[in-house]
Amino acid sequence: MVSRHPAMREAALPHSRPENAAVSTEDLAFQQAILPRVSRTFALTIPQLPLGLHGSVANAYLLCRLADTIEDDPALDGRETSLFMEEFLALVSGDVGDADEFARRLGARLSGASSPAERELVAGTAPVLRITHRLPAAHREAVVRCVTTMGRGMPAFQQRKTIEGLTTLEDLDQYCYFVAGVVGEMLTDLFCEHCPELRPHHEEMMALAVCFGQGLQMTNILKDIWEDRGSDTCWLPRSVFGNLDQGLGHALNQRDGAAMRDGINRLVAIAHGHLHAALRYTQRIPPRETGIRRFCLWAIGMALLTLRKIHANPGYTSGQEVKISRSAVRATILVSNLVLRSDRAMEAAFRFAARGLPSAPGEVQCPPPGARLVSDRLS
Repeated sequence: MVSRHPAMREAALPHSRPENAAVSTEDLAFQQAILPRVSRTFALTIPQLPLGLHGSVANAYLLCRLADTIEDDPALDGRETSLFMEEFLALVSGDVGDADEFARRLGARLSGASSPAERELVAGTAPVLRITHRLPAAHREAVVRCVTTMGRGMPAFQQRKTIEGLTTLEDLDQYCYFVAGVVGEMLTDLFCEHCPELRPHHEEMMALAVCFGQGLQMTNILKDIWEDRGSDTCWLPRSVFGNLDQGLGHALNQRDGAAMRDGINRLVAIAHGHLHAALRYTQRIPPRETGIRRFCLWAIGMALLTLRKIHANPGYTSGQEVKISRSAVRATILVSNLVLRSDRAMEAAFRFAARGLPSAPGEVQCPPPGARLVSDRLS
């Protein structure tokens, strides 16, 4: 367990944002210790980033998990969720507020659906926010923009979630943007700040980043279909499952994965296309930036292997059936590290990892370069 420390008692967050002030070792220790408890995958990939980036990205991830916890816990009704989210976003933005008091009230309302690690993260809201407000200015602005967009965009989908799923592929695109695409945009801003050589490619990378996020999120959605079903939730688009006589919700309630095979394989094909866009994104990173390339390639490789398991067994009825093994993770890391300095080798490794996966030409749409579509997506 990560114990709470005395620094957490200093809960009030000032209007001034002293990014040049030193971050306490206790706060950094909490952030480092809680990350693997809430995500083994990101605890593996984030430390691969250069020193100037991995602390900011870890902090951003924890803020996103806090927003997710507020949105996902079934004990909170719509009004409570909205109030907690707005209070959280105000704290993230640096407005005056008592982070420990917020954490105490939120923690008291969480149900058993929130894991012990999520509860521990909520209890540690104050140290996470202290780190946020001491990030370099450009990093802080990117992180705050990401978390605010996510926190304002997710509620519309959470309020209408149902076992019957989303309506169309376009709805899925929108959902993936708010839970993952905005993270890709934030990372692009951070990467371009770290590596000025990337700045001329910023607009193109922003578009590819949205696809990158969507490919990863679609893979997670497909992997977690049956776990989501347990909470009467489905993020699959009904329009892709038009062959089901009694509807997607009925197939899910009957755990009839075989009946959903065609629709699942079409979504696998679309996710495959988004991950190929993610590879193009990674190839824009200069080869000397091995840490950033490694961070991207490990995520792409693990997603591809998960899609292959789903495609090989589209009648699966549990995420455990399509979870990749530790040996597959180790192989992904090994191959990625071998090819990361060569674009041609990366392409060859991608095609090998994706062998047998279906493609969906024309169904993978990245936003136009330079379009940060936050206002459109929030309208």
